[in-house]
Order: sequence, then C-alpha cells, then structure tokens
Amino acid sequence: MGVMDTVRTVGMALDRALPAINEEAPLVAELQAGSEEAFTYLLGVYQNPVFNLVSRILENQAEAPDVLQDVFIKVFKGIRQFHGDSSLKTWIYRIAVHEASNHRRGWMRRHWHEPLSIDDTGADVALLAAEARASSETPYRLLEQAERQELLRRALASLAQPYRTVLVLREIEGLAYEEIAQVTGMAEGTVKSRLMRGRELLRRKLVSCLGKADV
Repeated sequence: MGVMDTVRTVGMALDRALPAINEEAPLVAELQAGSEEAFTYLLGVYQNPVFNLVSRILENQAEAPDVLQDVFIKVFKGIRQFHGDSSLKTWIYRIAVHEASNHRRGWMRRHWHEPLSIDDTGADVALLAAEARASSETPYRLLEQAERQELLRRALASLAQPYRTVLVLREIEGLAYEEIAQVTGMAEGTVKSRLMRGRELLRRKLVSCLGKADV
C-alpha cells in the first residue's frame, strides 16, 4: 500500500463525512441574526470534523479541545463578517487552520528541546490493538495496520507545518486545490508544490522507519 493510500484509508476510517447543507444562505442568515438553534445545528455539523482537523495539525493533541473552543468562539463572533465569498465549511476550516497553526507554533517554542519520536506507539496502538481483537479480521493483520496508522500519524506530526497542513487538507480532508488555497491563503501553485514536497518528505520518513519500499 502506498503512502497516500494509507493516508486516505486513515481519513476514511475517521468518519469525517458532514451532513449535507443544501441551502447555506438561510442558515447563515439565522446565524447572523443570533439564532441559538442555528448555532446548535452548526456545532452538530462541524464540531467533530473541526476537532479531527485541528488534532492532526497540533503537536500536542491534548490541546485540541482548547483550540476547538477558540475556533467556535471566533466563528460565533465573526459570522456577521461572513459574506459568502467561500463556502461556510471553507471559512470555518480557515479559522481552524489558523488557530491550530498558532497553537502548534506556541507548543514548538515551549518544547523545542523535546524530540518527537515516531517509534513510540504508546496507548493509541494499544487501543487500536484491542479494536483489532474485537474485529472479524485477522488480529495480526489489523494490529499491523494499527501500528502503521499510528506510525503515519506520528510521521505527519514530524513534518514542518506548511507541508503537514496541506497534506491533511488534501489527503485526509479531501479538499480540492482551490479550497485548500482559500483555507490557507496560498496560491494554488504553492499548494500543489507544497503538497508534492510534503508527500515526498512523508514517504522518506516512513521508508526510513519501516525499512520497506512499499509504503
């Protein structure tokens, strides 16, 4: 299985599907009018996807709940400035990426002396192993997949933020190049070049760690 196939598999397994919003304009109008029901609906739609997004960008995933709260505070405060120049999802993701990137830089400044090990699978793999044992699939195979997924997560965490962000948005979140450009504020050409470089960096990290040519 190739690197990007593994990334996409992880993304699919995390169930990031959003409920369909056929008409954003009425929802936005209600949000801008201060409707509590509209805000509750918005949280129901985007809370889990945004949490998953920021947790993949952050160095310390324990900070994800705080970042999630900051994101929706900014969404609630800024909704009156939303004019529909992009989709509501793109606008929310832009805020989420900005907040996660700021927290990530802050974490790195505080912990720059602590090397990130992509060999330490820890409790996450133990949990996935338990799930594998409960599955009808071959436990050994699922455990191997779990270990590879955890390795992939840690390899992503070790990438520089610009490469990591575009990889997450493209390969896990499934955004189009144009959407990634809107979320990150980059030109589409920059998105494509960083994505290409990020894929290669990720491949090298996984090849180096696994010692296999098929990642």
